[in-house]
Amino acid sequence: MDVRVVPSVLALGASIICSRMPGLAPFQRTFCQTRPDAMVAIGMGARMGTEECHFQFQHSRWNCTALGERTLFGQELKVGSKETAFSYAILSAGIAYAVTNACSYGNLTDCGCDHSKRGHYHEEEEEEEQGWRWGGCSVNAEHGIRLSREFMDAREVKRSALALMNLHNNELGRKILETFLRLECKCHGVSGSCTMKTCWVMLPSFRELGFALKEKYNTAVMVEAVRGRRQLQPTFLRLKLPQGYQKPAETDLVYLEASPNFCEANSTTGSIGTQGRLCNRTSSYDDSCETLCCGRGYSTFQYTRSWQCHCKFHWCCHVTCSTCSESTLAHTCN
Repeated sequence: MDVRVVPSVLALGASIICSRMPGLAPFQRTFCQTRPDAMVAIGMGARMGTEECHFQFQHSRWNCTALGERTLFGQELKVGSKETAFSYAILSAGIAYAVTNACSYGNLTDCGCDHSKRGHYHEEEEEEEQGWRWGGCSVNAEHGIRLSREFMDAREVKRSALALMNLHNNELGRKILETFLRLECKCHGVSGSCTMKTCWVMLPSFRELGFALKEKYNTAVMVEAVRGRRQLQPTFLRLKLPQGYQKPAETDLVYLEASPNFCEANSTTGSIGTQGRLCNRTSSYDDSCETLCCGRGYSTFQYTRSWQCHCKFHWCCHVTCSTCSESTLAHTCN
C-alpha cells in the first residue's frame, strides 16, 4: 500500500479516527493515534490475514465469515476452538508480514532494510570462495514481528485460558513467517560464471504461510490452562493428557475445546450457518453437499454462465471477442 495515503489520515485527525474505530483495546487505540503510518500497514496485514483465511477455508462449513466484519479484526471469537486459533495465528502473521514489507519499501518512519545484513558471509571461514556478500535490501522481519507482537498481544488484557491460547497462537503466526524467510542470491562473474554472489533475505508469498498454518490447523493440539502455586489466574498451558504436565511446542497450534459443527448460525462461534452455501453434489470432500449441508438436503438450479471467447487481435491496435455462454447446474444447501 502506498504511504501517500498517510497524510490524508493525518489531515482527518488520527485521534478522531482511532477513537471511533471499534474493537481496539486501550493500548491499541493509543498506538493508532500516535502511529498512523504503522496503522496503514497493520490494517493491510489484517486484511491479508482475513483474505487468506477465506481462501484456506472456502470449501469448509466454517469459512472465516466472522473475520473482517465490523472491526479491524472482525467479530471477536469467544470460544477456544481450532478455528479461533487459526484466526489469531493468520492475523498475527499477516500484520508481521505487511509491516515487514512496508519497512522494505520505506513506508514507515522508524524502519527500513535490515542493516545487519552487511559484508561477507562465509560458510567456511578459511575458504572465502565458498562465501558470498550481502547485497540488496534484506527484509527487516525482526521489526515486523516486534510490531505485530506489540499490537496484537495488547488485545489480551485479561489473564484467562483463552488469552493464553490466543497469545500462543499469535506467536506461532509470527514464527511461521520467520521460518519461511528465504535467501535470494544473484551471481556475478565473467560469461555468467559465479565467482561472487550477492544475497539478500526475502519474504515468501503470503499464500505459503497460509498453507503452513492450515497444516498446523490440521494437526492442532488440545490444551488446558493451569494455575501456578498460589495463583488465582491461569499462568501456562499444558497438553490435555490423562497425566503429566507437558507443555505444547512453540510450533503447535493450540485450542481449548472441540469445534462446534458450524451448521447453524451462532454469533458466539462466528458461524453464519451453511444455509444457501454452494455445494458440490459429486465431491467427497468438505465441499460436498452431504457434508456442507449437514444432512438438510440441497436445492438444484440452473444458471447461464457467460464469458469472452474467440478473441482476435487486429493491427493496430484492438481486440474483438465473441461472447460464449453455457447453462450450468448449481446446488445450494437447504
